[in-house]
Amino acid sequence: MCTVVTLRRPGHEWPLLLAANRDEMVGRIWSPPARHWPERPGAVAGLDHEAGGSWLGINDRGLVAAVLNRRASLGAAADKRSRGELVLMALDCGSADEAVERLSVLDAGDYRGFNMAVCDAGEGYWLRGLGAGGVETKALPEGVGMLTAWDCNDVGNSPRTALYLPRFRAAEAPRVEAGDWRAWEALLASTETIPGVIDPNGAMTVKTDWGFGTVSRSLIALPAGGAKGIWRFQRLYPQECPFEVISA
Repeated sequence: MCTVVTLRRPGHEWPLLLAANRDEMVGRIWSPPARHWPERPGAVAGLDHEAGGSWLGINDRGLVAAVLNRRASLGAAADKRSRGELVLMALDCGSADEAVERLSVLDAGDYRGFNMAVCDAGEGYWLRGLGAGGVETKALPEGVGMLTAWDCNDVGNSPRTALYLPRFRAAEAPRVEAGDWRAWEALLASTETIPGVIDPNGAMTVKTDWGFGTVSRSLIALPAGGAKGIWRFQRLYPQECPFEVISA
């Protein structure tokens, strides 16, 4: 179960901040964000080698897109398309509005259940595919929002959201110009869960004994005016590395 946290603040010099943990089978082969697709020269994204798509990316026009599995939908299905292609579809677009227009006409039945965050400096959306019917589109709230395998800000069903959404809201916002993301970095790395709630997915960083866990972390900032964003990326497997700035 991955996590995406957004801070939307229209009118700010940095109107969108995004934090993400990717939870996956640690044996699944992937490459860090780069320009992996010659046919998409404007897209920078992580590459999933198994299916060829991505879980998170940004393009040169100031658009960021992320996809997450919904509950009980880990892994591929022989009769479904890869959810990773949805990120690439979004990154082909010039704005969040254009991406949502393109994605909202898809048949959600072609994919296993998913949530998506699609944002630019001006607009932010979360999209939901429930494995049948159409793709549903809703606005991401201003301020802090959190997506997991449940709906946005679903503190009633997601133990992770219930514990960490208030903490992100209370945390000091990153100071992008100073490169100071310490409060958010600490929250992304936390393994704390709600006392008495037995759920390995209740922590922000997941560690299991069956080969599933948090494999990478991302911190993204989009500036006003549609300029290129900043992406700080941390790889956790096969060994934990420091955050690095992705060079676009």
